[in-house]
Amino acid sequence: MLSNRPKPRIPYWIIFIALLLPQVGITQSTAPDSLLQVATLDKVVEYALIHQPAVQQAELDKEITNKLIKGKLADWYPQINFNYSYQRFLDLQKTVFNGTVIPIGVTNTSYIQFTATQTIFNRDVLLASSTASKVRIQAEQNISRSKIDVVVNATKAFYDVLATSQQIKVNEESIVRLQRSLKDAYSRYNSGIADKTDYKRATILLGNAQASLKTSTELLKYKLEYLKTLMGYPIAHDLPLQYDTLQMEAEIAIDTLQEINYSSHIDYKILYTQKELQNANVKYSNWAFLPSLNAYGNYNLNYQSNAFRELFDKRFPYSYLGATLSFPIFQGGKRISKIQEQKLTGERLDISLTNLQNMLTTEYTRALAAYKSNLVNYLTQKENVVLAKEVYDVIQLQYRNGVRAYLDVTIAESDLRTTRINYFNSLYLVLASKMDVLRALGQINY
Repeated sequence: MLSNRPKPRIPYWIIFIALLLPQVGITQSTAPDSLLQVATLDKVVEYALIHQPAVQQAELDKEITNKLIKGKLADWYPQINFNYSYQRFLDLQKTVFNGTVIPIGVTNTSYIQFTATQTIFNRDVLLASSTASKVRIQAEQNISRSKIDVVVNATKAFYDVLATSQQIKVNEESIVRLQRSLKDAYSRYNSGIADKTDYKRATILLGNAQASLKTSTELLKYKLEYLKTLMGYPIAHDLPLQYDTLQMEAEIAIDTLQEINYSSHIDYKILYTQKELQNANVKYSNWAFLPSLNAYGNYNLNYQSNAFRELFDKRFPYSYLGATLSFPIFQGGKRISKIQEQKLTGERLDISLTNLQNMLTTEYTRALAAYKSNLVNYLTQKENVVLAKEVYDVIQLQYRNGVRAYLDVTIAESDLRTTRINYFNSLYLVLASKMDVLRALGQINY
């Protein structure tokens, strides 16, 4: 018999919450503390040092290295093992004595064994203990190099974004002036004061400025995403950049008479650490002529019985101590060849260190030349902006008074826009080249 009782309905508020929960999860997928409210250069660099995947991987590599070292050094401790065995003979082994076949042993056997070994001398564990500190230093240096690369790249990308942003502002201001100029030229044409070439020139300039604005706007999107990638910043979220042009101008100068100190450069430090580790490998190869010495001890409990239920009723223990001395007498010259190989590898690293010094000197010379060139260009463009603005204002006034042709206005407008764009480009180029100089000098350290 069917029941006429109405089916219970799910309250609407439960359905609403169920639909809302996935949206809440999506909204909370990016923690608020992982976003920047104000993205100054210092905050951008600080954020990148924490969230950049390359830095995080280097940190994990350091942890992996520590675990590997710990695992190698564990061989110095006593190694204790436990073994258990049970065996049932289906057919006992037999022997013949005075013409009589006599079975040997019992049907059921079992034993429990405890073993302990202690390494007294072994070149593998000796190498691990003697190089542990150097390997840890190498891991730290790899982290430092990752951080330095992140700082330099993120800073230069930050400046690149600002340069493009300034180009957009310059183009926007130029468009405003050109729109006003186009309106004036068209009014003069309608009044019969000038022919149609003036406002057509203004139309051409306006179109070029709008096209340049569109290009810079699209380019800015890519440069922002590139900066976010270098920072490890969520691509889908805004990055509110904040900067002080006057402060940046004040930070342009550096001492161009400095001499490079190779030992302070991270690349030299890493290669020098590799050289020290290679020296340890040479010692390790020499240790192949030394014996290996280990101590060991065993404690065994044997159980034997023909009846399985009586197997563990009685035990037969025995134990012993001992030592093992291993010394390879002849290996066909393998050890000598290995020593020579490691020494040659060390000599190769010496050459690499010398070559690195030359490369660092060349890199510093190149970076310093670029910095000086960009600095001169920046100072020139800074003066040109002032001059171009004065020229434009004068020519624009003369044109309105009928003294100058509109062609002079278009040239002055083009010069003003070009010099302003060049000024901002040169400002950020000299700041970026300053980072290259500091990187080459080894003065960016983390």
